Amino acid sequence: MRALITGASSGIGREMAIQLSKMGYDLILAARNQSALVDLKQQLTTDVILFPADLSQEEACYKLHEMAQNTPVDILINNAGFGLYGAFKDTDLATELNLIDVNIRALHILTKLFLKDFVAADNGVIMNVSSIAAFLPGPMMSVYYASKAYVQRLTEAIHEELRLEKSCVRICALCPGPVRTGFNRRAGAGSADSGLDSQAVAAYALKKMFRGKLIIIPGWYMRVLHKAIHLTGTRLRLRAIAMVQKIRRGGL
Repeated sequence: MRALITGASSGIGREMAIQLSKMGYDLILAARNQSALVDLKQQLTTDVILFPADLSQEEACYKLHEMAQNTPVDILINNAGFGLYGAFKDTDLATELNLIDVNIRALHILTKLFLKDFVAADNGVIMNVSSIAAFLPGPMMSVYYASKAYVQRLTEAIHEELRLEKSCVRICALCPGPVRTGFNRRAGAGSADSGLDSQAVAAYALKKMFRGKLIIIPGWYMRVLHKAIHLTGTRLRLRAIAMVQKIRRGGL
């Protein structure tokens, strides 16, 4: 049994690697931070292959898939991604395009390539890390929220296609709310993250993935929020999210 995890050097991806290794899974771990990957490998007990690369580069995605042909995987976890805080008129275009390349393009390529392999074998599981943001508009983080909406809708559509084909291949979307991972710092949305512990999120996500759940939302209050979203209008959601972003930045 082997799992491939992108964005494995920190946060949820790192915790999933640790927990899957304890379950006996060999691993392929991809991330930009080579030193963090090496440090993680030393803590794992199963066979681990490291793939230090920037998945915003299309060529790296194809190379990762090609490498995995020699060591076939049973689980793909598309976890790599980052956010960006700021008004759309002010945020850096190059950074936004890089975000789109990581959050959408790389995930799209890897999902496509590995799904074909899994369907041919009639076996395999894909987890795409989405976000509770996928169900909301995102003033002050518009590109990140939009990227997660893409991930969410793509995953749901593929799930239905597989169901109609009566395939044994499964796909799911992990939709966490705030998690203590360092996400805010990189996004420029504050110096510290609040929310659930990444270890608990990883454990919940893996448990639900193995049970065949499509939409995985850790934390009871996020599950309540997910249900409440459908009861509110767009303007109210916009104002509420804008207020939340100001609070995160210490603006209120």
